[in-house]
Amino acid sequence: MGKLKIKNLLLRSYVGFNPHEIGKRQDVMLNITIHYASGKEELSDLPDDALDYRTITKQIIEKVENSRFNLLEALARMILDTIMQYERVQSVEVEVDKLHALRFSESVSITLSAQK
Repeated sequence: MGKLKIKNLLLRSYVGFNPHEIGKRQDVMLNITIHYASGKEELSDLPDDALDYRTITKQIIEKVENSRFNLLEALARMILDTIMQYERVQSVEVEVDKLHALRFSESVSITLSAQK
């Protein structure tokens, strides 16, 4: 089994339901851990045999930046569902940080996970 980490992916999204948040993109930081069935790529050393993290990341960026969420939980669930579609993926953990959400805090985060 392999473990792939996408660390500190900084994106901007419409997230929040307070009047001052509506219609304004906000910074979110994503940390994603993907457990997947590995093996073939370890022996073949062929890119086509590897889990394509570039494609996964592009899908996440497109969805996060072009969607609107009231809650961090809904944003995290959308990311989980996107990644869990891949056949080789066995489990995923997603942490979403909403930067500068509180006055004296660097961020507020939510972590969700899913497994097959």
